Amino acid sequence: MILQHGARQFDLSNSRSIAIPYSTGEQVNCYYAPPFQVTPVVMGTFIGDINQGSPVNYMNVQVNPHGNGTHTECIAHISNMPVNIQGVLKNHHFIAQIISVTPDIIENGDTVLLSKNIIPILEKDIEAVIIRTLPNESAKTTKAYSGTNPPYLEATAALSFRESGIKHILIDLPSLDREEDGGALAAHKAFWHYPEAPRLDCTITELIFVPDAIADGIYLLNLQIAPFCMDATPSNPVIYPMLK
Repeated sequence: MILQHGARQFDLSNSRSIAIPYSTGEQVNCYYAPPFQVTPVVMGTFIGDINQGSPVNYMNVQVNPHGNGTHTECIAHISNMPVNIQGVLKNHHFIAQIISVTPDIIENGDTVLLSKNIIPILEKDIEAVIIRTLPNESAKTTKAYSGTNPPYLEATAALSFRESGIKHILIDLPSLDREEDGGALAAHKAFWHYPEAPRLDCTITELIFVPDAIADGIYLLNLQIAPFCMDATPSNPVIYPMLK
C-alpha cells in the first residue's frame, strides 16, 4: 500500500519498529530504575500463571518508562504543568529524517552530539528527527547505562530543532541531557521552550534503536504510545520508507 504525502510517497507495506521492547530477560536500564518485571497475580490458591496450573496467564507488570525501554515524554516530565502525554500527542504520523551522528569528546571529557555535526545535514520540511549515534552497537538494547555518563545532545542543537519547526525528537540514548547535570536539563528546556513559551504539542522519545540495515533519510513515522496518562509512556515508533 502506497501513501502519498505531498510530493513524497511511502511504502506502508514495509514497516520497521525502532523500539527497544520491554523484556524480562536481558534489558536496557538507566537512571538506576527498578527492572521491568512481570509477576502472576496471587489470590488464595489461584496463581495467574499457566506454568503453575492456572487456565490463564494473569499478570501484574512493574514498569518505569524512563528507565526500562523506549518511551515518549511530554513537557510534564520537566514541569508541573497539568498535562500528560495522552493529552498532548493528538497526531501520530509525521515526516521524519533519520540521521547518524558521531559524538565528539569535549573539553570536560563528556561525549556530546554537537550542533555543528547535526544541523547541516537536516532536510527542510521535516516534523521529527530520529538520531542514531555512532558507533551503532546492538549492545544498546541491553546496556546498563546508570552511572556511565552516556553521550548527550548539545543544548544548541535542541534549540536549532525548535527554531526549525521540528516537534519530535527521537534518540537512541537515555536522555537528551547529561546524566547528572544538577537539574539543568538544558536540551529538554531548549527544545520545549520552557518556561518562557512551552511547546505543549512536542515530544521527546528516548532509548530507541535504529539497526544499521535502516538507511539514513526520510521516512514516515508512526509514533505509537501506550495509553498511560503520565508525563511519559512506553512507546513503539514505527517507520515506513519513502519511495524513490
